[in-house]
Amino acid sequence: MSAQSVAILTLTSVLTGTVSAGRFVTPAGAQAGADANTLGVSRSSGVSGNAVPVDVAGTATIEAGAAFAAGATLKSDSSGRAITWVTSGAKVALALQAAGAAGQLVEVLLIQNVA
Repeated sequence: MSAQSVAILTLTSVLTGTVSAGRFVTPAGAQAGADANTLGVSRSSGVSGNAVPVDVAGTATIEAGAAFAAGATLKSDSSGRAITWVTSGAKVALALQAAGAAGQLVEVLLIQNVA
């Protein structure tokens, strides 16, 4: 299944560290770590000082950190990838597509969150 996105709001974020495309980004402009509150998903890669587009509302294409089912509530892993939310961490997205394994790109519905 192909991954796509329909962003309703995309903001430019000046990065404070290295960020890979398709990863969760924090409000501070860093690649999200495990359980982090997120601003959205980066559309492109960059390093500290680069301005990159970050999808913050609507749907986004993100890299999976593990397998999960469509409809799963998601959070960030230690590398800013999407994994299933179980009991802790910020709920940041809803899976619109299943991921069969880590590294797959899938479409998610972004959830506004506050840690």
